[in-house]
Amino acid sequence: MDFSRYLSPSAYHEGTMKACRLHRIGEFTTDTVSIPKPVGEQLLLKVEGCGVCGSDIPRIFKLGTSKQRYPLTIGHEFGGTIVEVGEDADKNLVGKRGAIFPCIPCRKCDACLSANYAMCEDYDYLGSRSDGGFAEYCLVPSAWHFVPSTNPDTPGEALAMTEPCTVAQHAVRKGGVTAGMNVLIMGAGPIGIMAARWAKLFGASVVLSEIVEEKCEFARAHGCEVIDSKEVDLVERVRELTHGRGVDVAIEGTGSGSGLGQAIECTRTFGTVVMMGNPASDTTIKLAQHSQILRKELSLKGIWNSHYADTPINEWHYTVRMLDEGKMKVTDLITHKSSLDGLPALCSGINDHSILICKAMYVPEAE
Repeated sequence: MDFSRYLSPSAYHEGTMKACRLHRIGEFTTDTVSIPKPVGEQLLLKVEGCGVCGSDIPRIFKLGTSKQRYPLTIGHEFGGTIVEVGEDADKNLVGKRGAIFPCIPCRKCDACLSANYAMCEDYDYLGSRSDGGFAEYCLVPSAWHFVPSTNPDTPGEALAMTEPCTVAQHAVRKGGVTAGMNVLIMGAGPIGIMAARWAKLFGASVVLSEIVEEKCEFARAHGCEVIDSKEVDLVERVRELTHGRGVDVAIEGTGSGSGLGQAIECTRTFGTVVMMGNPASDTTIKLAQHSQILRKELSLKGIWNSHYADTPINEWHYTVRMLDEGKMKVTDLITHKSSLDGLPALCSGINDHSILICKAMYVPEAE
């Protein structure tokens, strides 16, 4: 590793950087701010990529930050290179590349004490409650949040996809997907496509359902079998594909009542429905679908984020390992890249639907 391209520690905190910050709902700008200085166990990360999450758009234009703290640097899907560390951190981390687990748990509540950090009752979070990755540099609380990559050829854009890719993995694991199963995934966005790839890695047969023609075409072009459920009777098609049995696991990624209802109808007796999509305002199901939950004794499982502890498996470390080994592909899903200067306009276009994306990302070298 050539360390000559890193500035001296003093040069970092004396310099400035660009960061995309939310000042109030709807006011998202590219600002020049001081580069933060790491103290104690903190790490200073040079950001190599930060994805635009589906939750970032309503956060910017409708909801504001989680605790209405402003100004705040948005962005929680990111990775990069450690360029400086605080006085209590391991100096050997400088120059290491990896992804960042953005949740900052309290470490005191019952969820934290049982290592279920995503369920923390009083958490902080990089990119929604504290400054995140839409910046040239980001301050990371400690090495505990750093998920190291061992392959120098793994691109920064791939490391920045670790968070959504791990959410997809978590949904597949919660569904109990194993080799030989039939899996239906509702929604062919980036997480849906990555969930399909995980299910295939685990040995399952997978089909996605989608109603937007452009998304259907994109997913097919990227190796997925897709049912356009606006044009085809989804339940009947699934019965055909499974010889009348239904799928073992349905992963509902749209958050809509129609999607959940169809997932219930497509799932076999004693099967599992994983509820992954954030709920929409119309998340209701039909009486007959409710009845099917009972009559088929379906298991309904909600998921929230991912698992970040070594027991039974640290899903984040497993994602980076699969990225490093080339067994999980993610960068082909990035359809739009932007510099920090262009990021506010890109997010505005996503919000007003003038720009149709699969995955958008801040990348330092983008135009």
